[in-house]
Amino acid sequence: MRTGRLVVALAAAATLTLAGCSSDGGDDADADAGATSEETEETGGAEGTIKIGIKFDQPGLGYQDGSEYTGFDVDVAKFVAGELGYGEDQIEWVQAPSAQRETLLQNGQVDMIFATYSINDKRKEVVSFGGPYFVAGQDLLVAADDDTINGPEDLEGKNLCSVTGSTSAQRIKDEYAAGTNLLEQPGYAECVTALTAGTVDAVTTDDIILAGLAAVPANEGKVKVVGKPFSEENYGVGIPKDSEQCEAINEAITKMIEDGTWEELLDKNVGASGYVANEELNPPTPAACA
Repeated sequence: MRTGRLVVALAAAATLTLAGCSSDGGDDADADAGATSEETEETGGAEGTIKIGIKFDQPGLGYQDGSEYTGFDVDVAKFVAGELGYGEDQIEWVQAPSAQRETLLQNGQVDMIFATYSINDKRKEVVSFGGPYFVAGQDLLVAADDDTINGPEDLEGKNLCSVTGSTSAQRIKDEYAAGTNLLEQPGYAECVTALTAGTVDAVTTDDIILAGLAAVPANEGKVKVVGKPFSEENYGVGIPKDSEQCEAINEAITKMIEDGTWEELLDKNVGASGYVANEELNPPTPAACA
């Protein structure tokens, strides 16, 4: 592909930061990476490997099942990596928990992060971002037959679940319904279990995360996303502060959106939930690189 060849040329000419931090082998990294001289479906034109941080526990977004990695973030990462010249067999997936994302980038443990990573000014002080590639919003997951909860203000006196340490549920209590009863669980899967069991009336976090949970076969038809987001979260591609890859990443995201791949990947991963992304904000236009 044209973009892939361009990146190869740039890599050879300028020894980009990305290629340099993609291997543990120093100057011998390229020789040890197993890159081939010819492009195939699995191996791109770039040499070496690329380390990409994702979530391992978010169905529909970033999920590990043995040696398989699935989800919207994973598929977007594969597309962007492909445009940068990396085939799928050159990708090393790295678990990127929310609290460790900046550290992983700063320490060179990953080259990029696709992990429901919201762009904000505080994070931009220590890392950079490409994108956004998706705009999420805080929403609610309720029982499929529940028509009484249509927004956060309807949670007065009801039971709401979110994960321990999350600010999402407390925000509803502080700003929308002071009488909401909060239940914290270790993960969102446990919250959905509580919802289907009738222990809680709703679960809250970003809408696409809820859609991924609703698309899990065991949950299909039992729960639904309300579909009225009340915040705006711009998911970006986290990259090291000194990375030169922002422009190439944005070009890849733009191509993915314009050729219809973005919509296909979204439907593939969360379409079973019935979720429809906020059409006023999606698909987004990548922001100018700083």
